[in-house]
Amino acid sequence: MQYYGAKHLDASLLLMPLVGFLPAEDQRVRGTVEAIRRDLTEDGLVLRYSTATGVDRLPPGEGCFLPCSFWLADALVVTGRRDEGRAVFERLLALCNDVGLLAEEYDPRHRRMLGNFPQALTHMALVNTARLLSVPTEQIERATEQGERPMTTATSEASS
Repeated sequence: MQYYGAKHLDASLLLMPLVGFLPAEDQRVRGTVEAIRRDLTEDGLVLRYSTATGVDRLPPGEGCFLPCSFWLADALVVTGRRDEGRAVFERLLALCNDVGLLAEEYDPRHRRMLGNFPQALTHMALVNTARLLSVPTEQIERATEQGERPMTTATSEASS
């Protein structure tokens, strides 16, 4: 949820299995991923949260938050849905401009980037997802079974 006691989703919850807060196989993680896909996506891209809640007092019209869309790809990979994660990743790569840059947000209806451009957080998320997709599935499974952050373990094992 957006905050303790709230009734509205926040896509930052996709980070739970990635930072080791909850294991990827936990049903709460899997349910959260599905709820975010169901309630916070537009054209396969993820909104950070619904602006209809009024919690941020901003006007409606936010675009899809690209870092959260990469986090969805990561969450799908660590929950054993690598092909779906790769498809989300490839969808995001197709949004890059002619020199490979991305903004903070994307408006799928008007097919244009919105917000800060270029956005470092988006590019860090892109790099993290690319790295996660390069790690063997068995290595990710081992890390998540041990309650470890998949990227930390994957990075340390790969350099050994």
